[in-house]
Amino acid sequence: MVYAARTTPSPAIDGLHLRRLETHFISPEIYGRDDVSLRQAKLARAISSEIIPRLLRLNNKVIQPAHPSEPAANLIPPGSDEIHQLADIVLGTDLEAAAAYVLVLRDRGLQMDTLFIELLEPTARYLGEMWDRDECDFIDVTLGVARLQKLLAVFNDTHSIPALDTRRQVLMAMTPGDQHYFGVTMVERFLLAAGWQVQTELSATVEEIADAARRQWFAVVGLTAGSERQLDVLRSTIALVRQQSLNPAISVMVGGPMFTARPALAAEVGADATAPNAPAAVLVAQKLFDLASDTFRNKGASA
Repeated sequence: MVYAARTTPSPAIDGLHLRRLETHFISPEIYGRDDVSLRQAKLARAISSEIIPRLLRLNNKVIQPAHPSEPAANLIPPGSDEIHQLADIVLGTDLEAAAAYVLVLRDRGLQMDTLFIELLEPTARYLGEMWDRDECDFIDVTLGVARLQKLLAVFNDTHSIPALDTRRQVLMAMTPGDQHYFGVTMVERFLLAAGWQVQTELSATVEEIADAARRQWFAVVGLTAGSERQLDVLRSTIALVRQQSLNPAISVMVGGPMFTARPALAAEVGADATAPNAPAAVLVAQKLFDLASDTFRNKGASA
């Protein structure tokens, strides 16, 4: 994936404030369900009694503090154990535990950009894989991805953007000529559940997609393509959207099997990032939002 480097201050992890962010990153339909508290309580018991003790042992064993003469790049990056453990934590209620865990890794020398690529995005991807295997349901994955979004927002200091709930807007569209509706509708479903406002165009032309971005402000546009035959059209669509967008700093993410197989292809068509599945796409959208946070702050201040 293609991301600009960004230096961010150390966040203050405040449990009450994290809980107040819930309404931004989880749709009211999900957060208001009667069974959410019951399933979270069950997971929280497992986390406190089993997962957190294993995390502490794992951290001490695998990720050692950087020696003064040792470059941070030589540190062991998060692996599958850390990804699976963080997935277990974010499926529960203790976001402070998840934030503290990420802080431990960061404070031992791993940069936040590395942690996103090596830990947070793979954790969202893993949640999607768990859902595919029926190891958790849509509500569980939604709650887990929402907590990963909150972690990103706190670490990147975008949770305090004015009118945050109205800034998180996505335009989803299929590249003209693409007939595979399932991918874009699945990403739309997860984005809506994660608190994003989404406008979806399933049969628009290149000009109509760009016109939608010209008429309404979007933070991110997501485009899907089903085959390499559509790459030239996709490239033209991205260029026209950037040219006409009401948001001059609009971010573009792309998806489809060819991007999963060749992530570097996203940059070749002019996109900012790609994601291998729908839960990961939600987290990528949040990351792109965070990278353009100064624009969103200015827009919110003038709204």
